[in-house]
Amino acid sequence: MIKEKYIRKLAEHELEGSDNFVVEVLVKSGNRIRIFIDSDHEISVDVCIALSRVIEGSLDREEEDFELMVSSAGLDQPFSMLRQYKKYLNRQVNVELVDGSKLSGILTHADEDNITIKTLITKSKHKTVEEGPEQHLQYNEIKETKPAILFKK
Repeated sequence: MIKEKYIRKLAEHELEGSDNFVVEVLVKSGNRIRIFIDSDHEISVDVCIALSRVIEGSLDREEEDFELMVSSAGLDQPFSMLRQYKKYLNRQVNVELVDGSKLSGILTHADEDNITIKTLITKSKHKTVEEGPEQHLQYNEIKETKPAILFKK
């Protein structure tokens, strides 16, 4: 079976020196390899294609067959590293806490220990949004954080 550690090392080496980074590498049964990458700015499909070619070129299908997918970390995927939190500073995120409660707000701070969210409160009568209090959260309090998907009117 192909090792996740090996694939991660190949991907990280290829992306080194760029603003792109590896978010997650999964190797599932049947050597189904999934690599999720992100960028400090924008991720392009060309980066995904180039990384896919490098990984595929480093593996031998004669020795072990595999399926490979390289993708950007989607908006539906929770953050898994500090670098993703920093990318979304001053942008709206949705946070689900371990206790089941949910927050929506502007991510104003992120470091190795915690994050700070300037909460947003929706007033139901006119659907207006107002800023609420800041919430300081330790990572162990957070179940998941995702970018807010906003549609412009």
